[in-house]
Amino acid sequence: MPFAEFIAGWISGAVGLVLGHPMDTIKVRLQTQYKYHGIIDCIKKTYKNERVHGFFKGMSFPVFTVAVSNSVAFGTYGNTLDYLSQSYPSNSNFPPSFTDAFLAGCFAGATQLLVSAPVDLVKVRLQNQTHPHQSVHTACVTSKYRGPVHCAATILQQEGIQGLYRGLGALALRDIPCFGLYFLPYELICYGMTEAGQQPGTLAVLVAGGCAGVITWACATPMDVIKARLQMDGLEGCRYRGILHCVTDSIRTEGFSVLFRGLLLNSVRAFPVNAVTFLSYETLLEIIK
Repeated sequence: MPFAEFIAGWISGAVGLVLGHPMDTIKVRLQTQYKYHGIIDCIKKTYKNERVHGFFKGMSFPVFTVAVSNSVAFGTYGNTLDYLSQSYPSNSNFPPSFTDAFLAGCFAGATQLLVSAPVDLVKVRLQNQTHPHQSVHTACVTSKYRGPVHCAATILQQEGIQGLYRGLGALALRDIPCFGLYFLPYELICYGMTEAGQQPGTLAVLVAGGCAGVITWACATPMDVIKARLQMDGLEGCRYRGILHCVTDSIRTEGFSVLFRGLLLNSVRAFPVNAVTFLSYETLLEIIK
């Protein structure tokens, strides 16, 4: 059932996104702003100035569009893996080969870029608006963007269509290899924790999904930092000439450790978010099928 993967990916992606968004907001602010002295300081200032609403800025757009991006990623992975695995015996209980799982994941990462790049850009721009939570009328005066639709329209008007895809190269360098890495440990851990001839149980899916998320984000964090900075660039003039210049300039001014800013938050967020995402995906897939 080819479309089962797409539907399950849509719902599971929304669940994981809502769960992890507050920590994602803190991570983005630490990566792109200089006024915070660490995770706790960022959390305190965000809550003091913006209350709970501040942690969920930029969430509505990804929640609605995750139906496309996440379902495309999971659906593409599942169907590509089925295609690559056609030579396996029908009764084989072995996991997909390293190569098949990695290639299917990379292809899934590439296919979702067209949708995810503008959505991620709008999310990052909205997350970096640190004005106090106010009424809509007042917010029109104090903030550049009134919401996701206004943000996208403003970027399109001021920066053109290429503005909506600012940071696409860095996003591709993050997502394509990391999606390949994302699904590989999941398949291996599920296989290692499952009895021969049985389907992975709840514990196996939770552990495999959580570990896959942590491993992937540990590798993705350096390019995640560069991606976020390029996305914010252009808001008030262009500081960076491209990916390489952003990398070298960031290291020169802030040290090599800047590439791992947000690593702790990414890792802490990744385990529960991806554990729940994969469990939701597998459960929904069984129900739909």
